[in-house]
Amino acid sequence: MELNELQQQRLAKLERLRAAGIDPYPPRAQRTHTIAAVLDGFDDRIERNECVTVVGRIIGARRVMGKLAFAHVEDETGRIQLWISRGDIGDEWFERFRDDLDTFDIVEATGTLRRTKTGEASVVVERLALLAKSLNPPPEKWHGLSDLEERHRQRYLDLIVNPEVRDVFRTRAKIVSAMRRFLDERGFLEVETPTLQPIYGGASARPFITHHNQLKQDLYLRIAVELYLKRLIVGGFERVYEISKVFRNEGVDRTHNPEFTMMECYQAYADYNDIMRLVEEMYRALALAVAGSLTIVFQGQTIDFGPPWRRVSIPAAIAERTGIDILECTELAPLQQAIRAAGLKVEPKPSWAKQVDEVFSVYVQPELIQPTFVLDHPLALSPLAKRSPDRPLLVERFEPVVAGMELGNAFTELNDPLDQEQRFLEQGRAYAAGDDEAQQMDVDYINALMYGMPPTGGLGIGIDRTTMLFTDQSTIREVILFPHLRQRD
Repeated sequence: MELNELQQQRLAKLERLRAAGIDPYPPRAQRTHTIAAVLDGFDDRIERNECVTVVGRIIGARRVMGKLAFAHVEDETGRIQLWISRGDIGDEWFERFRDDLDTFDIVEATGTLRRTKTGEASVVVERLALLAKSLNPPPEKWHGLSDLEERHRQRYLDLIVNPEVRDVFRTRAKIVSAMRRFLDERGFLEVETPTLQPIYGGASARPFITHHNQLKQDLYLRIAVELYLKRLIVGGFERVYEISKVFRNEGVDRTHNPEFTMMECYQAYADYNDIMRLVEEMYRALALAVAGSLTIVFQGQTIDFGPPWRRVSIPAAIAERTGIDILECTELAPLQQAIRAAGLKVEPKPSWAKQVDEVFSVYVQPELIQPTFVLDHPLALSPLAKRSPDRPLLVERFEPVVAGMELGNAFTELNDPLDQEQRFLEQGRAYAAGDDEAQQMDVDYINALMYGMPPTGGLGIGIDRTTMLFTDQSTIREVILFPHLRQRD
């Protein structure tokens, strides 16, 4: 690697340290306390004349004033000042700190405690050691790496200089932990299903394809875990869930990343009404666990998880917003004619069902700010959901929507193997006609259904979008540690 001038200067300091017999990357540290632990009961520790050893990265400018020097070090738990006196640590290490250590170096400091005249908690350093020399200097504005693309490409640097980013991912971990705890307490069993699948299914999406050399077989990274979890319901488990990575070969935008995290759960002897209650209870539990309140703020909007969620039927909502009765215009051409007559600006779609979805997505969904269940989806978009008994073009499906953002998907699951076979065949015809997101025929899944699957309610929730909501982030890249980015030229 070619080093720039600042990196070369730091490399020269590293070489001086090596020449003095100091390993700039020693194998061990001798920490006795985290910084948070030191700060807890700090004044009592001063009275006891307690000696501590802390470790951390030098953050901010080092200040050298005659025989005194100061610096702040930070570990994961907090930040504290080092008070470095030539008389306490000796000439050799004082000069080494002054001349050969830099901001971003990771150090170990041992000493007693005191407060400065302004009351700042400090470690009076008696022994200083280098744990890792940083050859890269901080960015020019080290306290705020602001270039979005650079933040995502160098997430490690983003985490160093933007502590609030670390908080986002701590919150994400809390969300996953609270969700797991919620499901465990309700008798759901956590399971693992294949990431590499011989047939991709459970969603309408393009897959990533790989090849197994020994088996001489193409395999697919899963786009969902639905069909495997429902096989487990057939097998006798009544409540199962999985939190897993799924992969969809699709575009990248504010709410989409090709690799993302889903929670899917299935409950036997339940329908989508039961799952709606489960979702309401789950998000209340998440809000209390993460925010300590049933209300949060997202992008300037106050979101209240306390009341029962509003329920919105797609046909009724479209009629109210646009004046179009989609159940009267049940073919593509009449629907598109009605759209033109209403002066709506939407992208033309190749099927009635997709055109309905487009109208709803453009004209209704952005207005759904408070937690809402969107019901009554077109059957053609829902090949795994049970048909609505009184409206054959629609299915028992809902999407939870908050702040205009879809957070998941849920059905009363289709458990009729003959109907499922016909749905797969229809999907196959759509695929042959050019719909590369159509679902594939899965004969083994139909065979499983032929053994009998009880009435079942199922749910998929996006962990990333849920994290966006609870951390007030406007883009999915801010809640994925290492989002996918286009390669640099």
